[in-house]
Amino acid sequence: MGRLQGKVAFITGAGAGIAKASALAFIREGAKVALAEINPELGRAAEKQARDAGGDAIFIETDVTQDEAVKRAIDAAVERYGRLDILMNCAGGSLVEDVPVHQMDLAVFDRTIALNLRHPFLCCRHGIPHMIAGGGGSIINFSTWLALIGQEKPAYAAAKGGIISFTRTLAAEYMKDGIRANAIAPATVRTERSIARWESKDSSAPKPTAAVQARNAVSRKLFPFSVAESEDMAAIAVFLASDESRAITGTVIPADGGRSACYKVYVPETGSNA
Repeated sequence: MGRLQGKVAFITGAGAGIAKASALAFIREGAKVALAEINPELGRAAEKQARDAGGDAIFIETDVTQDEAVKRAIDAAVERYGRLDILMNCAGGSLVEDVPVHQMDLAVFDRTIALNLRHPFLCCRHGIPHMIAGGGGSIINFSTWLALIGQEKPAYAAAKGGIISFTRTLAAEYMKDGIRANAIAPATVRTERSIARWESKDSSAPKPTAAVQARNAVSRKLFPFSVAESEDMAAIAVFLASDESRAITGTVIPADGGRSACYKVYVPETGSNA
């Protein structure tokens, strides 16, 4: 029997990256999964991949920043599967335009907050009543190492810092209802999006400045475990979704290869071109 046998999960951003990898991992462990995704092409492809793997999955086109859209999506998932046990709020991400505050366009800040903080709030707003009705469940939010240590991307860090406080508050408020809430805080994860941003040879693709790219190259030398695959985050998500983590709530797991645990300064060796 799988670790998530009989459970129903609702995952946002499930057309790609960490969310898609988690959906496939949940299915391997016996869960039924609702794939919330704004991009129909990605959503349908993820649904097909899940079903080809023998899973029970349904794609629901969803704009997670819109209240009514989120309500319709969660209601549709519960109508299909009869319950909701796992709510994984994974859609989101930072923008290249997330620059120092005095240079930032206000629209960039608003978009970042809507996608990374408003979206989990909306999913919890509409998902928690179903979880209470079912006797409990697990909420998995996503933060970032940038919310744990001052570094860069002020809008993204603010939104994800809010996620940490939001998650802890959810844990405190709903433990009486049998609901656990935890967050995962990754560093660099090689999703399709990050590969396109950092590794693509396409000169027309939006990319960070040369200074930011250089700093990140140094960080990879300092923290060799900090660049993860989507499947690494999915493994943590499966644990948090399963009864194996029943004693864990209100926790943030820094899956960042040690970046938030210690501060390092890179000093090239004499004669090194690094």
